[in-house]
Amino acid sequence: MIRSADIREWRNHDVIDTKQRRIGMLEAVYVDTATDEPAMATVRTGLPTRHRLVFVPLDDAVLGPDYVQVSYSKAQVRNGPSIGTDDVLPAEQEEEIFLHYGMKYQPGEGGERQLARR
Repeated sequence: MIRSADIREWRNHDVIDTKQRRIGMLEAVYVDTATDEPAMATVRTGLPTRHRLVFVPLDDAVLGPDYVQVSYSKAQVRNGPSIGTDDVLPAEQEEEIFLHYGMKYQPGEGGERQLARR
């Protein structure tokens, strides 16, 4: 798992799946608002003129010298929820990310978002 102090060091590193296939470049890390621990990352994918940011959970992520290995397949990540490179994740789309990966979505008691970008 990426520790909070390490987040900035891993931006622009390759993100790979468990079979060492490159998915894209790590763009940003989103923390769980309840724990302030890294929970999701956005990965820049696509053609140079048509980039998008796809979300991938960081549970069981492994850090290497120049990469972050996630525990999801390249196909699953690339088919996941995404936003444009200049967009912000709308609150109403957060749950869709969790459902795509078979994870439970739990907003705060007052309806607060579960993810915050760091």
